[in-house]
Amino acid sequence: MRMARIAIFGASGLIGGELAERLAADGFDILAVARRFAHGGAGSRHTRHEIPFIGMDVTTLANLLAAAEADVVVNCVGVLQGTASYEAHVGFAARLSQACHGRLLIHLSIPNPAQGTTDFSRTKAAAEAALAASDVDRAVLRPGFVVAQTAYGGSALMRALAATGLGLPTSFGAAPLMTTAVADIAATVATLARRWRAGERGMQFDWDVMSPEPLCANDLLDAFRARLAGPPIWLRLPHIAVSVGALAGDFAGLLGWRPPTRTTAVEELRRGISGKPETWMRDSGLTPRSLRNAMLDVTAAPQDRWFARLYLWKGTAVAVLALFWIATGLIALTAAREQSVDLMQQAVPAGLSAGALATLTSLLDISLGCAIAVARTSQAGLISGIALTLVYLLFGSLLSPHLWLDPLGAYTKDLPMLLAMVAALAVSRDR
Repeated sequence: MRMARIAIFGASGLIGGELAERLAADGFDILAVARRFAHGGAGSRHTRHEIPFIGMDVTTLANLLAAAEADVVVNCVGVLQGTASYEAHVGFAARLSQACHGRLLIHLSIPNPAQGTTDFSRTKAAAEAALAASDVDRAVLRPGFVVAQTAYGGSALMRALAATGLGLPTSFGAAPLMTTAVADIAATVATLARRWRAGERGMQFDWDVMSPEPLCANDLLDAFRARLAGPPIWLRLPHIAVSVGALAGDFAGLLGWRPPTRTTAVEELRRGISGKPETWMRDSGLTPRSLRNAMLDVTAAPQDRWFARLYLWKGTAVAVLALFWIATGLIALTAAREQSVDLMQQAVPAGLSAGALATLTSLLDISLGCAIAVARTSQAGLISGIALTLVYLLFGSLLSPHLWLDPLGAYTKDLPMLLAMVAALAVSRDR
């Protein structure tokens, strides 16, 4: 009997990406579907398909699954915050369930969604209700805090706090938190797929897939700290830092970034992550990994520790660089207009308008800062900032080399800025 053909939607995220790799390694034929994969598929064991699938109608989804000859469909789609959450969680899940007629649908949800107060929880609960009202064979899996080798969002943030010796505020650290090894999610999907291929039908499962250990967020942070050889806690973040971070994260989200400290994430962590995995353990026959065993999947090589230590720096660097360019341009246009024109007169040959050039370069600085601040144009903004700085230094050195000796660092201050932009560019992509 051939292995099941599994289509995974949302295969560029933490869970979806890990499932694709693990199930393919287990011998399943995998079609990984995502709107966009951040890196090439070379070396992957599975087939990748890039397509904007969220808005597909039932017929198009059904045709896609038929062309892929999928027996089992896994929905890993999740949008933490924003207006797209209802369409992604509810609309797409409802259409996918209709397209999955004659197939098994495995849907990834969250623990106790009906008890949440955020749009994320409410739309996850609505998606479960839509699936329950359909006649599709389905299994709803509700993992806890997922521990995996890959690190996005909250998982990356936990690594960063552990590697830098920062602690959670008291109320957040004490929040209940049950963990799930990503290997247990993969094992659950594999078990269901094998049972489906063996002829079992009428599946209607709602499982909390997690270790039954009664943990809290501090326990998870301690586990990451031990794994990554992080320093002892030297600063426990105050609650105000979390509130400010959430507001900053929301603003960054409007600019296209996906920071882990948005309001929704903070509210979900505050209410805790817990469930009742006994039904899953009984019906699946699987034994969950403890947090200690789950941590064995977290690699702790030098590059992993570098990532953890640099994770918080990345957002700070992008914000500071964007503000630097914007502020430089605004100051040169307003309060320091006279000094800016005087400096330009020293650096340009006679016949050129120093005032016009000062205005042009100021507007260019502001444009670069805005480009760096927006996720979609940030890389282009950083590259342009590096190029523009080199042009400033080159022509400035040719026309007014004496400014290298300026006590205010007219040229020399650009060198560390160059290094900062190069470093920010190197870590600009999350996925």
